Amino acid sequence: LVKLSLDLGPLVAFFGSYYALGIIPATGVFMVATLLAAGISYALVRKVSPLMIFSAVVVMIFGGLTLWLNDETFIKLKPTIYYLTVSGILLGGLAFGRLLIKDVMDLAMHLTDEGWRKFTWRIALFFLCMAALNEFVWRSYTTETWVMLKVWGFIPLTFVFFAAQMPLLMKHEIKTNDES
Repeated sequence: LVKLSLDLGPLVAFFGSYYALGIIPATGVFMVATLLAAGISYALVRKVSPLMIFSAVVVMIFGGLTLWLNDETFIKLKPTIYYLTVSGILLGGLAFGRLLIKDVMDLAMHLTDEGWRKFTWRIALFFLCMAALNEFVWRSYTTETWVMLKVWGFIPLTFVFFAAQMPLLMKHEIKTNDES
């Protein structure tokens, strides 16, 4: 629950501040909340996940451009860039015979290499779809619709996607001696 709160906290802060202050100030709130979440994560476990670090860097770059240029386009591009980059890294890893998602998630679950490979493909394709959805919505609809999708669309879609992966994960799970 703590990890989930740290992952979702900045987004909730962005959503709430958007309605109170507008998109540009909400971007600043999002940046501060992202750094706070990373700091709290480090204070709690003396570690910040590579994904959280990468996300924070992308938020700082695109949020910084949004604030500096007073242009909401950059914060709207942030999810697209994030999803495309993670997808590209995962697919690049597969091309070079590396199961990068295994390096990130192996502490949470243990799968066969075939399971990790299939899971990697699915995550990479899901992120490509999320990038396309983000591009379509921010370019076709209002900022308010985009903010609503970012909070009430992307989060549920991600939960549904990961829930739909449970059969794959269970099929390829490696049981330890304690679990047998």
